[in-house]
Amino acid sequence: MVDKPAGMLVHRGWGRDPVVLVDQVRALTRGAKVHPVGRLDRGASGLVLFGLSAEVAHNMSELRKQGEIRKQYLALVRGRPPDHGEIDHPIPKRPGGPRVRALTIFKCLSSVDCRPRQVSLVEVEPKTGRLHQVRRHLKHISHPLIGDANYGKGKINRAMLSNYQLDRLALHAHMLELRHPVSQNRLRLFAPVAEDLSRPLELMGFKESVWKDLIDN
Repeated sequence: MVDKPAGMLVHRGWGRDPVVLVDQVRALTRGAKVHPVGRLDRGASGLVLFGLSAEVAHNMSELRKQGEIRKQYLALVRGRPPDHGEIDHPIPKRPGGPRVRALTIFKCLSSVDCRPRQVSLVEVEPKTGRLHQVRRHLKHISHPLIGDANYGKGKINRAMLSNYQLDRLALHAHMLELRHPVSQNRLRLFAPVAEDLSRPLELMGFKESVWKDLIDN
């Protein structure tokens, strides 16, 4: 399990960056051939699961498809969504692929009025693994992610950079729950919110307890 910083690619196949997360994990494991399970966008931060063998990674991927691995995100969105709900809207698994069923559940944690408009912190849990699922689903309900150049709004993104120093995608994979592939013990792992996201949130007026309580609970 690795806590990826925002701005770093997971795998070199997705770009030409000189350093990617796989390189760093390989160095930490003394050159082991590591295998990421699932994806996390370059702009997002947080937990990425790795297998130390192709077999373990494949088994974990199958468990993820069966819903046996849970992943929750903290997301900053435009406006105030409902207190909780689900988004059931088809999207592709891969670029250019056919649309298939995709399901995401969400819970609104807190909202603040800031410049240029109200924003909210939302806890999001995708129940399926589709391409840019969280980002596309939040756009679908008219509450796009702040800092999202593809599915968000450029005007508000620029204002958040100017007013609150938010210079990244406001999406953080903060919790991962799974059963250990060897011991079978149930694990619930957390990644703290990095300063490049927590500091802008505090400047907007959010209380640190909003995301700290997610770990404590």
